[in-house]
Amino acid sequence: MAHPVLLLATVETKADAVAYLRTVLMDHGLSVVVVDISLGSGGEVWDGARKLGAIEQAALEALAKIAEITGKRSPIVLGIGGGTGGDILLRIMRDLPVATPKVLVTTLPFDPRPAVADDPIVLVPSVVDIEGLNPSLRDVFDRAAVMVSGLARHAHHAIGAQSVGVTALGVTKAAGTEITRRLEAAGYEATAFHANGYGGLAFARYAREGAFVATIDMTVHEVTRLTVAGQCLAMPDRFTAAGHLPRVVLPGGLNFIGLGEIGSLPRDYLDRAHYQHSAHFTHVKMSPQEMERACTVLADALNEATAPTTVILPMGGFSSEDRPGGAIEDPDLRNVAACALESRAKAYETVRIDAHISAPEAAEKAVGVLLQSL
Repeated sequence: MAHPVLLLATVETKADAVAYLRTVLMDHGLSVVVVDISLGSGGEVWDGARKLGAIEQAALEALAKIAEITGKRSPIVLGIGGGTGGDILLRIMRDLPVATPKVLVTTLPFDPRPAVADDPIVLVPSVVDIEGLNPSLRDVFDRAAVMVSGLARHAHHAIGAQSVGVTALGVTKAAGTEITRRLEAAGYEATAFHANGYGGLAFARYAREGAFVATIDMTVHEVTRLTVAGQCLAMPDRFTAAGHLPRVVLPGGLNFIGLGEIGSLPRDYLDRAHYQHSAHFTHVKMSPQEMERACTVLADALNEATAPTTVILPMGGFSSEDRPGGAIEDPDLRNVAACALESRAKAYETVRIDAHISAPEAAEKAVGVLLQSL
């Protein structure tokens, strides 16, 4: 049986688009309920404060109506909107459970990366404005209806089961691959997140929403972005959200600051050891003072753990270029991190190993310690 489709839009300004899309969806044999998210301005131009307040009110009313309509049923949420409508729809969709299928047809009046960093919303760029019907817009709506029809008939998988949340980056990829292999051999699947200032937000949300039985947070690089420099989203519970689960933590990427194109870096960063990770990203070695600060923040977060937590310290290197001959190799900096994390440990254990983070021994130790706590 197909899941019901909730069609969200500002009917006040998009009535013709709503009517067309509703008809197309029904032609696919779907049950459609329209949820109006109009502000009710009647065409009046409101000031910013009034408009923002109305957006929040419209979102809250829509969420209440969605809860009333769906009950225990799992709906498909399809939204269509331009600037204001897109804002309202994002506010609504991000407040729904991460497992709820969501499709947003929009003119994309926003940077999509932060908008979907922790929520798998399917974005369908309308390209043309959603203002009156035309051949281009009908084609976009027709394609969106086909997508939604498939989603409505698809048996959705639970996001939990026997999954272990894992964090990774290119600089710790070898470790992630080996950890995933060992987890699978033990009967668990790994759900990996890119710890690049965006993926950590999703990692935390999935932990909160019950997606994991445990975690191996092997790439804590985002703490350097949060405490020193580098592009990232606000993620206040990045290192606490999984504290109720058995957890193993490794200092992957803790030794560098992730910055942008090399030509954009201030001179003081270029005076340090650094290398170009790609044409778009440059990695700059942390200073001992910065490392101490980052480890203090990390330790404070880990000390909120209520489940078994172990920090494994691979003293052979924390990332791909922190190795003999590597561009940012620094054994002394690793020791600063190890001592800082060891000295502050209250709710977690620490273990030093004489291996690089990407060595098989590190993965073996991480998975072995985690399995003992499950």
